Amino acid sequence: MQPPAFDVQAAHHFFATDCFNQAWSYIEKEDRTSEENLLMISASHASYWHWTQFEEHTPINLSIAYWQLSRVYAITNQPSLAISYGTLCLKVTQMNHLSPFYIAYAYEALARATSAANKQDEVSTYLEQAKKIAESELEEDEKQQLLADLNTI
Repeated sequence: MQPPAFDVQAAHHFFATDCFNQAWSYIEKEDRTSEENLLMISASHASYWHWTQFEEHTPINLSIAYWQLSRVYAITNQPSLAISYGTLCLKVTQMNHLSPFYIAYAYEALARATSAANKQDEVSTYLEQAKKIAESELEEDEKQQLLADLNTI
């Protein structure tokens, strides 16, 4: 097999970002059809896959990909998958000592996922952890962004 006539690594980077943005456009859409939900989930998985193929990917790229996967599964009422990806998000974030912003968003993912699963005690715990980080460790713009997202749960 001949190598392609394009930079494969640049293509992986492009598609990881583009698929993330496509999934995000569906996340922001208020009335998604079943087909759009499937496209949103597929785009999110494609983004994750392309990040794993991009040789220079970072733990931040994976954390964000897991966060988005958790979000799409939470909003499509698939709580077990949402919790699984939220857990992966928290794990990669903690293992790689990412900044408090990413840790707080891992808790946001888990709060949203456990909300979809109707596990209110866990929702409260994750919300509390995210808010604690927001109040003590985030810059004002990061704090406002996180709190706005938490208020949608």
